[in-house]
Amino acid sequence: MTPFSFSAALLAGGQSKRMGQDKALLILPGSNLPLWQRQWRVLEELQPAEIFWSGHARPGLPENIRLIPDAASAAGPLAGISACLHETKSDLLVVLAIDLPQMATAFLQSLLTRCSTGCGIVARHGDFFEPLAAVYPKKLHALATTHLTQGRFAMQDLIREAIQQGLLRDFPLDENDAALFQNLNSPADIPEPSPHRAID
Repeated sequence: MTPFSFSAALLAGGQSKRMGQDKALLILPGSNLPLWQRQWRVLEELQPAEIFWSGHARPGLPENIRLIPDAASAAGPLAGISACLHETKSDLLVVLAIDLPQMATAFLQSLLTRCSTGCGIVARHGDFFEPLAAVYPKKLHALATTHLTQGRFAMQDLIREAIQQGLLRDFPLDENDAALFQNLNSPADIPEPSPHRAID
């Protein structure tokens, strides 16, 4: 268990243009759940103080889900993360994107164990940070707001600056964990059903 309070946010604000259908409502091979329910369960297993839904409502969402509108329009995941950082009363915010169907609760829990007071954590794969399954400190909200105001929407830039300011730490991603970050952009990315591995 982490000594810090934490909440979680499911990022579901994308338009799914390349996929051709709403990713949140996809039912992947080997699963009986729409993808948003699968991801929601991953976050629920962490037992956060609260889970935010970042994005517009979808059919079938429970009435008690707290919808958080983006802090700015057409600003990508930064807008959703910034809005959830503003709303959370916890020290840390675990973020998970809707289109990372291989992500596991155990990995997110391992991220939390790497955090310290006022400092979040993000994995780095080579020179690329993995911003869509990461832990951000509440204190990052001010910097995120500055980037939004300046029209600087790239998460890679925000993370580099946050590391420089001591708000985030990064660590090299183990190759065994790289598959957890395989995301769904188009129908070609939908995984084949496996007889050995369930995805929900």
